[in-house]
Formats: sequence, C-alpha cells, structure tokens
Amino acid sequence: MRDEDLIAAIRERKEHLSMVFLAHLYQRPEIQRLADFVGDSLGLSQQAAATGAEIILFCGVHFMAESAAILSPHKRVLLPEPKAGCPMADMVTVGALEELKAKHPGVPVVCYVNTSAAVKAASDICCTSANAVKVVESLGVDTVIFVPDRNLAHYVGRQTGVRIIPWEGFCPTHDKITADDIRAAKRRYPGAEVVVHPECPPAVVDLADKVGSTSGIIRYVTESPAREFIIGTETGILHELERAAPGKRFHFPVPDKQLCPNMKATNLKKVLTALTDLAPQVTVPEDIASRARVCLDRMLAVGR
Repeated sequence: MRDEDLIAAIRERKEHLSMVFLAHLYQRPEIQRLADFVGDSLGLSQQAAATGAEIILFCGVHFMAESAAILSPHKRVLLPEPKAGCPMADMVTVGALEELKAKHPGVPVVCYVNTSAAVKAASDICCTSANAVKVVESLGVDTVIFVPDRNLAHYVGRQTGVRIIPWEGFCPTHDKITADDIRAAKRRYPGAEVVVHPECPPAVVDLADKVGSTSGIIRYVTESPAREFIIGTETGILHELERAAPGKRFHFPVPDKQLCPNMKATNLKKVLTALTDLAPQVTVPEDIASRARVCLDRMLAVGR
C-alpha cells in the first residue's frame, strides 16, 4: 500500500475512534504530521491524560507508553512497534539499583524519565532533561543517586554542585557525538550556534552555546536571533525545527550517527495495524504503577 493510501486509511480510522495520536519529536516526519500532539515524552503523556480520549496511540518507545499508561490508567495505550525500546532505559534494572541503594543508605534516587516503570517504582522522584536540575535542587540534599544517564548526571552535578552518584548508562545516539564532530561542524558553519542535548558527552556540552531538552532546543532556536544552528540531538527533531523556525538553517554534525533505530522503527503501516487491531497494548501492573505514579507526581509538583 502506498504512503498516501496508508495516510488516508489512518485518518479514516481515527474518525471512528475516541483516540489521541501522540508522536515524539524523534519520530519519522510522516508520523509527526499525522499526530494530534508532537513533543517530548512526558509532555505527551500529560497532554493525553488531559483529553477525554479512550485510546492513546503513542508513537515513541516503550518507556513512554508506560508513562502514558501510568498517568492514564483507564485508557488503552497502544504502541505500534512493541519492540521499540530504549537501550539507555534497559541499562538499569531494579535488582542492580537496589544493590546500589544498599551501598548508599538514605541517599535519594532520582530517575530520568527514560527508565522502565519498575525502575521508577523503585526510585524517589523522576525528572526530565528539562527539569533535572530543578528536581535535584528541590531535594535539599548534598548527595543523590542518579539513573541511568551518566552524561545528564554529569551535567546536573555541574549545574547544582550536588554530589551525584551516577549510573553508568548512556543514550547510544547522543553518546556517539564527539567534541571533534562539533569542532568540525563549527569549521564548516562558522557562524552557526551550537545547541545540544544534555545526554551528549560532557566534552560536547562544553562546546555548546545552549544545552537543552528536545523542547528546550526548539524553543531556543525559535527565540534566538541567530539564523544558523548546529544541532546535537536525534535528527527527527528537524521536522519540528523547520516548522517552528522557518527560514533558519539547521546542521547535524554527524547525521548518520544521530539516528535512533528504535524511534525510526514505527512506520505508517504499523500505525494502521495498531488502529485496526487496537493492539499491541502497553499495560503496567497496578502495584508497580501506583509506586511509579508517586515518583512522577513528586516531579510534577516540582514543575517542568
């Protein structure tokens, strides 16, 4: 079936369902164009929870669909590609986290939203890349355990002065970007500002004019008087960057490296199949969901 036919079939199916279509900023452009909401992972889950829709179609990865299920326990959450996971989220397990907690009794655990529901349930408070600094500062302690991203942990430690006990996890896509890649891009585009995600290595962050979450990057380039930018995050963000800041130019230092295969695993055919079968569905057992919900609610009380 041609893309045009798939798009028409998806739109027709949407009209007959009480549903909301969510797409992360790293999804394929054709998926983003079809979505009701495009954004970062937690923001999308919050938007879905605020709607009266009975079905949430989440084009993202597994932990994102879990967060939607936790915040909308009475809605059916569909993930078109069930194998779309997050390697960084998979780098921390509950058992290993409990071992680390035992070595540091009383030290609060801050978990990045890029974690499984089970890890959230074993943590004290969640954070996003946008509010990680604020969340850590809100605890009023001198030491925290931070899982699973070592790069974001390093960034937060430098911004807050809090001692961070990091988990040695990382995002394979962001971690591939090197300082040499950024320097080479700056030589190619000498007038461009460098804007990177805090999941990038510290040496890359050090070269940036701005460090921000996916939504923070979009906001910055929209408001900046600069006309040209070097972007240090997944290439899927380009669709929204061009929509939000028409006429500005965006460069990816190493575009072949800046692709998340899990984010790109969802396609139009899988979306149509999910809407036809109302599956695969993502659920979270209530004993885990209730504890993970506390972790998320504590973060939401701090603010974004």
